Amino acid sequence: MNEKKTENIVRDKLNSLGYKRDKKILNEEQIIQNPAIKKLLRSKTGGEGIGKPEFVITHSDYSDFMIVIECKANQKYHESIVRDQYKDYAVDGVLNYASYLSKSYNVIAVAVSGENKNDILISSFLWIKGAGKYVDLLTLDNKPITEIVTFKNYVDLALRDPKLEKIQYDELLSFSKELHNYMRDYAKLSETEKPLLVSGILIGLLNNAFSLTYPKYKQKTELAKKLLTAIEDVIEEAEIPMGKKKSMLQPYSFIVFHPELSKIDTDTNQTPLSRLISDIDEHVKPFITVYNDFDVIGQFYGEFLRYTGGDKKGLGIVLTPKHVTEIFAKIATLTAKSIVLDTCAGTAGFLISAMSEMLKKAQTESEKKRIRKNGLYGVEQQPNMYAMGCANMILRGDGKANFYQGSCFDPDITKGIKNKADVGMLNPPYSQKGKGLEELNYVFHLLNCLKKDGVGIAVVPMSCAIQTNPLREKILKYHRLDAVMSLPDEIFYPIGVVTCIMVFTAHIPHQQNLYHKTWFGYWKDDGFIKTKTKGRIDNGNWAEIEKRWLDSYHTKKEIAGLSVLRKVTAKDEWCAEAYMETDYSKLTTEDFLKCIKEYVLFNELFLKDV
Repeated sequence: MNEKKTENIVRDKLNSLGYKRDKKILNEEQIIQNPAIKKLLRSKTGGEGIGKPEFVITHSDYSDFMIVIECKANQKYHESIVRDQYKDYAVDGVLNYASYLSKSYNVIAVAVSGENKNDILISSFLWIKGAGKYVDLLTLDNKPITEIVTFKNYVDLALRDPKLEKIQYDELLSFSKELHNYMRDYAKLSETEKPLLVSGILIGLLNNAFSLTYPKYKQKTELAKKLLTAIEDVIEEAEIPMGKKKSMLQPYSFIVFHPELSKIDTDTNQTPLSRLISDIDEHVKPFITVYNDFDVIGQFYGEFLRYTGGDKKGLGIVLTPKHVTEIFAKIATLTAKSIVLDTCAGTAGFLISAMSEMLKKAQTESEKKRIRKNGLYGVEQQPNMYAMGCANMILRGDGKANFYQGSCFDPDITKGIKNKADVGMLNPPYSQKGKGLEELNYVFHLLNCLKKDGVGIAVVPMSCAIQTNPLREKILKYHRLDAVMSLPDEIFYPIGVVTCIMVFTAHIPHQQNLYHKTWFGYWKDDGFIKTKTKGRIDNGNWAEIEKRWLDSYHTKKEIAGLSVLRKVTAKDEWCAEAYMETDYSKLTTEDFLKCIKEYVLFNELFLKDV
C-alpha cells in the first residue's frame, strides 16, 4: 500500500477548497520552515531531529490556530484501541503531534486513512492551547466530521467549544490590564484616549499596506501619520456618508499630536505607539477575527474604567455586559428580516449581538448583505463613543451606514430613524440632569421611533419601575408594557446600580386590552460570580440559566420564585418583587440571619438620628 496516494487525495482536496490559492494560508508539507513550529516538533523527538506530520497548515488571520494532518494508506491503521501507537496509526500519531503543538496553538488535528478518495476514513479533533486533553471536533449537528473542510470552517467549529472561548476571553482580559498599565505609564494617555487608540489601531490594521509595513517606520512621527492615514483610508472605503466620515475621523486626530506616543524609548529603540500597534496586532486582532459577535472595544473601555479607579459614572455611561446584549436579541426573537435600532448605541454592543443573531438565521448571501447594510440603526451623541461604535461595526464588515452622531432627540436624526425598525434595544444614560434627560424619556422616544407592533427592550434603573413618574403614564398611554425582569444587583459591577429589563409593544396603548397582564420575571441569579481581577464571570451555569429564563419569558409561565403575571397601571410597581409569593421551602437559616443583619445595619446607619 502507498501512503503517497493518501497524501495526494488530501492535497487535491485542500487545493479544491482554496488552500493553495489563499495567500494568507501557509501549507508546509513535512519540511517545516516556521522556527516556532520546528521548536515544538523538535521537543517531540527529544531534540533528535524534527517530527514530520504530512501537512502543517497556518493562516495569518487565525494566528492562534493550526491544522495538522497525519495520513496512513491502510484503513486498518487508522487508530489503535487506546491511541498510543504513535508511529503506526493515523489518529494516534496526529494526536501525539497535537499534544506538543498545543503548547502554542489551538490545534485542529486531522487523521486520514485510505487510498481511494471515495472510501476514506477521516477523524478530526480539537486540542486547545494549554489544555491537557483533546476533544472530538464535531459538525453543527454534533456528528463526526467525515471530510476535510475550509480553514475558516474548522475554526468556526472549534469556536463552539465553550472552554476555548473562556480561555481566549481570559487571555484578552489579562492583556487588557497589561495594555492599560503600559498606556498609563509610558504613553501617558487620558481615560478617553485609551480605548479610542485601541479602536484606531484595529481599524488601521484593516489596511493591508499598513498592516504589512508598520514595523518599518522608524522616524518619530512617521508611524503616527501613517496610522492616521490608514484609518482615514479604511473609513473612506466604508459605505458611510461624507459627513459621518468626518465625524468618525476627527476623534483620532490626537494620535499624530500626542507628544508621548512618538517619543523613542532609548532602551527598546521604539516608540510607545509602535509597541502598542505590535501588541494589539498580536493579541487583539486575532480575537476579533475569531469572535465576531464580541464587542471587544466596549470590553476594553469597561476594563480600562475598572482599572482607573476614577469617576466611572461621570457621563452616566453604563456599558452593557455581553450576556445581557445577547439575551436582548433572544427576547426579541430576531429573524433574518428584522431591523434593529439602538438610540444610545455607545460602542454598539447591542447592534453587534443583534447582527450576530440575525446572521445565524440568514439562509442566503443576499439576506446577510441586507442585514449588514440595512438591518441595523444606531445613534450615539458623544463623538468618541460614536467613533468607537463605528469602528466596532467596520471591524465586522458593515452595519455602520445607518449610524448617526448626535442626540437621538435631534429632529433631523429622528426623521432618519423613525418607522424604520421593528425592534428597539436601549441602555440609556443613567442619572442625567436636565429637562427631558430622564431614563424613561429615552425609552419613550425609542418606542415612538419603532414601527407599530415593534418590540422595544430597555435596561433601566429599578427606580424607573417602582417610583411614581408622569413619564410612566405617558408611555402607557401609547405603548403596552409586556414584561419586566429584575436583574442581579451587581450586574453592572463595579458600578453599583440595580436594574431591570422592560419590554414594550410599540404603538399599542397599554389599557387598550382591559385583560392584558404584564409578565414579571425575578432574574436575580445569572450564575455569575464576582472576582477581584476579572470582575463578574460565568461560573459555568449561565447557558442553563439563560435557557430557563427565556423559556419562562416566551411562554409567560407563572413559576413560584421566578415569575408572576399581573395587571398593572402607571401607578403600580413594575417589578416581580412586589407580586411574587415567597417560596418558603427555599428559605434557609442563613437567609434569615442575613436579613436580620441587614435590618440591624440599616437601623444603625440610617435611623440612628431620626
